[in-house]
Amino acid sequence: MKGKVHYEIRGNIALLSIDNPPVNPLSSGVRQGLFDGMQKALGDDDIQAVVITGLNRAFIAGADIGEFGAAASEAVGLNEVLALMEGSQKPVIAAINGTAFGGGLEVALCCDYRVAVKTAPVGLPEVKLGLLPGAGGTQRLPRLIGAEASISVITTGNPIPAPQALTLGIVDRVVEGDVVQGAFEFAQELIDQGAPTRKIRNLTEKIAADQSKEGLFDQAIAGLEKTHRGQFAPAQIVKCIEAAVHAESFDAGMETERARFAECLSHPQREALIHIFFAERAANKIPGLSAETPLIDVNQAAVIGAGTMGGGIAMCFANAGIPVQIHDNDPEGLARGLKVIEGNYARTVSKGRLSQAVMDQRMALIQPAARLEDFAEADVVVEAVYENLDLKKEIFTKLDQIMKPGALLATNTSGLDVDAIAASTQRPEAVCGMHFFSPANVMRLLEVVRGEKSSPETLGTAMALGKRLGKVSVMAGNCPGFIGNRMIGGYSRQANLMILEGASPAQVDAVIYQFGLAMGPFAMADMVGLDLGWRARKMRGGSNEITARIPDALCELDRFGQKNGLGYYRYEGGDRTPIVDPIALEVIEKVSADLGYERKAFTDEEILKRCIYPLVNIGAQLLDEGHALRAGDIDTVYVNGYGFPNHVGGPMWFADAQGLASVLADIQRFYSETGDEAWKPAPLLERLVAEGKTFASLDQG
Repeated sequence: MKGKVHYEIRGNIALLSIDNPPVNPLSSGVRQGLFDGMQKALGDDDIQAVVITGLNRAFIAGADIGEFGAAASEAVGLNEVLALMEGSQKPVIAAINGTAFGGGLEVALCCDYRVAVKTAPVGLPEVKLGLLPGAGGTQRLPRLIGAEASISVITTGNPIPAPQALTLGIVDRVVEGDVVQGAFEFAQELIDQGAPTRKIRNLTEKIAADQSKEGLFDQAIAGLEKTHRGQFAPAQIVKCIEAAVHAESFDAGMETERARFAECLSHPQREALIHIFFAERAANKIPGLSAETPLIDVNQAAVIGAGTMGGGIAMCFANAGIPVQIHDNDPEGLARGLKVIEGNYARTVSKGRLSQAVMDQRMALIQPAARLEDFAEADVVVEAVYENLDLKKEIFTKLDQIMKPGALLATNTSGLDVDAIAASTQRPEAVCGMHFFSPANVMRLLEVVRGEKSSPETLGTAMALGKRLGKVSVMAGNCPGFIGNRMIGGYSRQANLMILEGASPAQVDAVIYQFGLAMGPFAMADMVGLDLGWRARKMRGGSNEITARIPDALCELDRFGQKNGLGYYRYEGGDRTPIVDPIALEVIEKVSADLGYERKAFTDEEILKRCIYPLVNIGAQLLDEGHALRAGDIDTVYVNGYGFPNHVGGPMWFADAQGLASVLADIQRFYSETGDEAWKPAPLLERLVAEGKTFASLDQG
């Protein structure tokens, strides 16, 4: 059995200490140890109270995900443990020393009282894995803090700091020192009072108040359309909490929870979400890098460029407590950039998500640099100027002369040749790509781009730095567009071809939105600004690319997107809601006719395949070429950087779910119908189908 529980007697109190490093999941040995320890304490007449705590850095971080779907062990089940705890006539106190998530918090809710150290977070994050709390969390929490607060806590799955948990009523006391000592003092107070117990299952005040709140659960379900669109588990959570309030008994509510949990467990979204959970963690495992790889000690950072990207990257460093200098060749641009950073922080403060003191600390960490030479002592520099290879090479030639030996030189390019940039220095081994996604201070994804000569120390430092900055880091090979942007080109191209062939922007966008992305390609283009690509093409002397014809025609009519209220759609009164505009449709139809297209009708299914399957085909090419290490890395990129719905699992997981033979058949059909080389099936995809394998099988192998 995995994990154990130590039993200790201190006077008239028994201490059960969970030991399953590093985060004490509820593995078989932990469950058995808790059961045996409780039985021992309850059978000892000299014991008057029981304290349960965790060793290592957690109380209990949740279920052991590795045991999901595994054959039943001989260990006792969690529900039997909880029943024994809840049936105790001696008070049971949880001494929450660290993380208490999922099943960990459910264990604490079966204790009579909860004492937490100030730094401990608690929460029920099962929704993030497509599940709901399956050990009474949906039934006990509403009895403790009310249905409305419980819906928020459980459907978001976000961690709750101990002081906030105290305010909500989840914990009974917060201590700053030794939490076990604090729990023992709490237990002794109870013993002195006659050792009263308090079973959450028997509390009625909160749910009685909720029974009179008309429309509470209907409103909650309606709200999920905005916050959890397309997800299965959140609605099941609300229904379980509704049962906690309206079922005839606690046990009846538990029956509802068990039934809804089983539905979530068998739902395909659960597998997809767990795939993403593990894929994000696997992305840190890089061939050639190990725990012994020496890393650069980053104590001072530097950023070149004070625009949107540079400012956001500087904020990332400051948010992580790393002093950062920022330089721009335009002094006015530098001043504007600092003002934008200050405004970003100020908005966060105004929303109550950051204190003014913390904002002041972070702003103090961001210092303007008048010259590149001011970066001489920085441990890492991130270049974040606009996408011009010659300019970037010029900057890196200068950095090579300025930066101290051993510094990491990173480019934030979104797709240019990292090797060409590295070759402009005398230390190409110290150069790599660190591609942040906009806005950099918000988006979780970081593509670390391996150059041909990037050293293990450079790559290991970049990956570790990404983690320190709170990013999900994925290693990508040096090819045009790397992983994300190389793939998105196929998606965008097909969307633009379909409106030439007869689909409308609104239909394409509706299909993509319904699939789960925040917006479709044309609403996104309007938001970004159609004029950016148009002006770039004009600077290059124009473009013969067929998919540029419609956006260029719209721009020639001063239709630039949201910024001036006209693009593929119309926008009125400052509202960002797209409105179908007949003038834009006329432009599209005219360009289509001029190019000789016979317009046709599209089914929603065809639109989805035309948009998503290029991602799959190009992803397979990246895997074959070694530019992506794992199919899970590609899914991680798309979920964290491009808004791909995580409950679908990413494009490669989605392809597996559809059946690769079916996906390949459609790609072959598109190839034969169009003759477009972009649809030529990737050799890896053909091999997997021939061998009856999946993309996921590559990662497992």
